[in-house]
Formats: sequence, C-alpha cells, structure tokens
Amino acid sequence: MKLTLAEPGYLKESISIISELVNEARFKVTKDAVELIAMDPANVAMVIFKLLSSCFTEYDVKEDAVIAINLGNLKQVLRRASPSDMLSLELDGSKLKVQLRGNTTRTFNLPTIELEEREQKIPELKFPVSISLPSNVLTNAIEDADIVAESVSFEAEQGKFTMKASGDLSEVKVEIAASEDIGINVPEEKVKSKYSIEYLKKMIGGAKISGRASVQFSKDYPLKLEFKELDKVMLSFILAPRVEND
Repeated sequence: MKLTLAEPGYLKESISIISELVNEARFKVTKDAVELIAMDPANVAMVIFKLLSSCFTEYDVKEDAVIAINLGNLKQVLRRASPSDMLSLELDGSKLKVQLRGNTTRTFNLPTIELEEREQKIPELKFPVSISLPSNVLTNAIEDADIVAESVSFEAEQGKFTMKASGDLSEVKVEIAASEDIGINVPEEKVKSKYSIEYLKKMIGGAKISGRASVQFSKDYPLKLEFKELDKVMLSFILAPRVEND
C-alpha cells in the first residue's frame, strides 16, 4: 500500500479535528477510500471520515488494509506538513511510514497498535430537519452560544433556523433565515433539540475542510453534522442530544 497526497491539508486538518474526540482509531484502506468510524470514549459522539481515492495523486492499494494508530502521534507528525509538501503513507510491517517531501524529505515511522476487534457501525437515523449553510455561519453561532452556556437548543421551523443558549444570567439567540445560500427543510411543526456545546466546538473544526455544513436533527434526537468536499473528503459527526431532566 502506498498513498500520496498533493494536498496534505485534507488529512492534516481532519486528523487534528478527529483527535479532539478520539484517542486511538482504526483506519480501513479500501480500493476507493481511506475510512474511519469511531466513537468517543464517553459514547456521546461518533465520527465518520472518508478520504476518497480521487483526492490522492498516487493510490496504490492491492488489497484492503486496516491500520490502528494513536491519533495524537499521527496528528503531531501531520502538523509538520506544509501546504506545498507531498505527503506519502506506506504500511511497512507493524509501522506506518509517513513521508513529507518538499525542500527536504522527512520520514517518520509510527507504530501501529492493537485495538479490540469491535467494528463500529453507523446507526440508521432518519432526520426530518435538514439545513445547508455556510460553515462560518454555524461556527459563529456556536461560538456565540459558548459565551453563555454549556448547551444550545436547535430550533427549526418553516424558513428559519434558531439557536438559543441560556446560562445563569445571560442568554443568546441566533436566528438564521432561509436564503439563496441557506437551505432549510423542515416538517410542518417546529422541531427542537438540545446539544452539548463542548462537543459542537470540536466538531465545527470541520469548517477548515469545507466552506459548507449540513445540519440534520429531530426532536430530542441525535444531531448529524457533515462537512464535505466533492470527490475529495467527507467528515461527519453524530452527537447524542442533551435531554433535560425536569
């Protein structure tokens, strides 16, 4: 297996974001993509990552491979990649060889690890609400909510998506109206659910890989947040709701 990326940013940024949620993970390398599905240790969030073969300048995969690795270690190596570097990945026995080629050639060998053989499955979820919007609009709204509270309510109704957060004394409400740039599909009635800002702040890092975000949710139901660049990369998250105990 040998993979070469001319745009290392897609892998570098994705691993940086994923490592905020997951310490160790298993990558599956197939003929079509490098894929990862993992749960965070608290079982609150799932991350789904796919880097398509069409994103690579060289994609030589003779047979499917599984690589389990410490994401903190991989992140530290990828941070050394500059945008102009060619980044190559090779599996060499029990090591993952990461090579960065620019003015110099730097080669890192990272140990692969043993992970228990529990393969994660993406849950089958149905979402009546789907919103497509610029990533920075979502990022700003979550950062606004973070000033006052630990959780934020997502509310969707015809033509409008509202995010509300309230702390001991402060409150914030961000209203996002449907427009040419913002698509809001909702059922007839208003739909509302609440999510952890701590997790959302980690997930909106996906804005670094795509200028658009997709938000899907339902009443007191998991949230699906997705960032995608066509024919290149997909990074999505599923986040459990915060259900209030009255």
